[in-house]
Amino acid sequence: MDAEVLKGGFADAPVDAAHAFRAAMTAMARPGTVHTLHGAQPPAPLSVAAGTLILTLCDPDTPLHLAGDWDRKEVRAWIAFHVGAPLVTAEAAMFALGDWDALAPLTRFAIGTPEYPDRSATLIVEGATPERAVLRGPGIKDTVEMGLPEIAAFQLNATLFPLGLDFFFTSGAQVAALPRTTKVSVPSGATSVEAA
Repeated sequence: MDAEVLKGGFADAPVDAAHAFRAAMTAMARPGTVHTLHGAQPPAPLSVAAGTLILTLCDPDTPLHLAGDWDRKEVRAWIAFHVGAPLVTAEAAMFALGDWDALAPLTRFAIGTPEYPDRSATLIVEGATPERAVLRGPGIKDTVEMGLPEIAAFQLNATLFPLGLDFFFTSGAQVAALPRTTKVSVPSGATSVEAA
């Protein structure tokens, strides 16, 4: 086994995982807020935040899909060693990781069922989120603005509630989240760029 695979996990797993889990859940409970995640040093192209989420949220019972450039030998080996999550197709995933373009189309991912709405995927979206959006809903006082890869896809996702996808957005050591309960709109005076 490559020695690099053995590196990059939590130094103090119980403590690091607890801190990371709290930050991730706070991000999900307060959409649009930015939090710092640390503890993981994953192989490229994974960010520190995405690697920390994988170490915190995934285990041998959480099927994971790697999309685009994130589906590479080094990443697969690192995940296998540190969390043992089975790597699966998009359709079978509980978690998925990649940039926005690689994760498309979102219709491949499970959105739950009326009986089990929690049987849905959570997407970890890496990279820039250039389009400003206004968020409303649980965990938000009045409104908050947040950068998203596009707006239309999240508007559609919100209409599926209680079904739908949940999202983490990662860049460097930072993470923000957007649960399916959040309503997304275009800021006043702006126009949305539709998905291709």
